[in-house]
Amino acid sequence: MQRSPGVLTSSFLLGLVSFLGASSLQVGPAAAQSSLFKLTSTRPVASSATVGGSTSVPYGWLDFCHRRPKECKVPALPATSVKLTARNMSILKGINLKANRSIKPVSNYDHWGTMMDHWDYPTDGKGDCKIYALYKRKLLQEAGFPRQALLMTVVRDLHNEGHTILTVKTDKGDLVLDNLVDEIRPWNATGYYFLKRQSQQNPNVWVSIDQRGGTAKRLSPNS
Repeated sequence: MQRSPGVLTSSFLLGLVSFLGASSLQVGPAAAQSSLFKLTSTRPVASSATVGGSTSVPYGWLDFCHRRPKECKVPALPATSVKLTARNMSILKGINLKANRSIKPVSNYDHWGTMMDHWDYPTDGKGDCKIYALYKRKLLQEAGFPRQALLMTVVRDLHNEGHTILTVKTDKGDLVLDNLVDEIRPWNATGYYFLKRQSQQNPNVWVSIDQRGGTAKRLSPNS
């Protein structure tokens, strides 16, 4: 039976209302994937840490630059962030896992025989947190990530001990690559107390943070 063009039957109206109601509750796959950290009580939204002015440069970085001057004699560049696409997130996860699994953890003193902070790449496959973070920074730059978004960062860990991680500036907030945790976490899901990190423009300039990174929370495996 053919309906008159100008008449909406009651069954059609009911169907239209049901369709609109269902559509308002659905999110397309692309939109769902673009939201990395969902708004729930257990999954914090990534944000950016607030930085202060210039502060002291860690001795370990100065020593690293003295031994590897080509790594530090670089021009100042405009601050930039990484676009957090699915591909870039996959690269971050892969490099974080690669470094965490390929370096044997050993203390600074046991490794170098000195209490002075020694930063370097894992030339012998061993090292502490600074070696992990520097290696991840190096691998990410080789993968095409901008230097200005890869920031060595000094914190106090959950035991109030000094610890170094790599902060990655993204368009969805600050993410952390950590040798103590295989997951990529927002800075504000670490529970660490953030002290200082490299300036985005110049890796030889460090800026203060002095801010607690939320409480330590683990993300689900499919995050």
